[in-house]
Amino acid sequence: MVAGISADAAHIITRRVHRRQIPAGVAITEFDPLDPEMAADPYRHYPELLAGPPVHFNRSRDIFILSHYEDVRAGARACDILSSADGIAYSRLRADSLLTVDPPRHTEMRKQAQPAFTRGALQSWQAVIENLCIEHTAALFADHSVDVVTTLAEPLPTAIIAHILGIAGDDLAAFKEWSNETVRLASMNVSLSGLKQAAAGMRAVGQFHNYFTGKLERGELLNGDTVLGRLVANAHDGRLSNDELFFFAMLLLLAGNETTTNMLGTLFLTLSANPDQLRLLQARPELVPSAIEEQLRYYSPIQGLYRTARSDYVVGNATIPAGSRVLLLWGAANRDPRQFDDPDEFRVDRNPTGHLAFGSGVHLCLGAHLARLEGHTVLREVVDHVDAIEILGQPQWRTNPTLRGLERLDVRLTRRTTSLVDAPV
Repeated sequence: MVAGISADAAHIITRRVHRRQIPAGVAITEFDPLDPEMAADPYRHYPELLAGPPVHFNRSRDIFILSHYEDVRAGARACDILSSADGIAYSRLRADSLLTVDPPRHTEMRKQAQPAFTRGALQSWQAVIENLCIEHTAALFADHSVDVVTTLAEPLPTAIIAHILGIAGDDLAAFKEWSNETVRLASMNVSLSGLKQAAAGMRAVGQFHNYFTGKLERGELLNGDTVLGRLVANAHDGRLSNDELFFFAMLLLLAGNETTTNMLGTLFLTLSANPDQLRLLQARPELVPSAIEEQLRYYSPIQGLYRTARSDYVVGNATIPAGSRVLLLWGAANRDPRQFDDPDEFRVDRNPTGHLAFGSGVHLCLGAHLARLEGHTVLREVVDHVDAIEILGQPQWRTNPTLRGLERLDVRLTRRTTSLVDAPV
């Protein structure tokens, strides 16, 4: 499998992008989602895309780009034409998973996975999840200054996923390493270093697979308190292969890890830049769920995913030719002024439930409920206990073209003298 990925990436690196004839109604753009500088700050470039026609084309990457809200949403739902089977990243990473298959196979797989990802399924783990959120948030007060990413945003989702999978004790350190390497597959750069990164990611997948199947063969990880145990219990024929269970575990790792890390890290950056909104939350804590939806819209954890056109695809007055790679730009769509008033403002009372941070259509993110639960709990702790958030130094952004988040965010938190819990009523 590693060889297959490397061959695809090498093909992308060495091939010559042919000078295709640009269809009528399509605008040429210099916006390059794989350029590290643009990936670190894509929001600076979105207004130009949003002010232009619905379809843009980048010659150097040979990709068509959709950025307008209605077009991105429609593209996400047009799975009969815009296929995920050729990979949802530029690198064309393929696997038999929910992320990279189309109906009817996707429908079958999602039906098997759905019981483990519903709100009801999370209720039995809610107390543990909330305790882990509270514990990791409290760690932010341990020092004079602290890095939100390494203290909270990275370890919290990993700890929660490990608990849900039933991984504990001495296995946690190895699981964290496999997790970190695996999610980097989504950010594979089209370069020699990108190939090395892909190889490291696939080694991690292999190590996780060996560990996982060994546990399953010994009858572990399948009790009623684990997500896989519930999947087996709800299987329509009472059986799921070890490989199927492994892919579901990988899905949880990808759907519930990096996206949540990015959401939590940028949450502190946003609140620091908008202290009036933190004050509003303290005055009206019932706005916490709305604030998390606004955070997901404002700084989308996933900036965009790719599709491949099975046949000609019409957007407005433009026709994207069959076989083309199409980038659905969630991050830009969530800042579209045609859909959201004053989209570059962060307003906790906006409640933008129509945002596309978790996608749309059949590929709507299965990990959305888990991410929201973590976000709600962490934000409630912040609203209750934090008076001010001060950013120390410059935020360091990752240059991942797909999963946008912070590499490092040093902060100093000022405690509230009286928490909302202790305040007189």
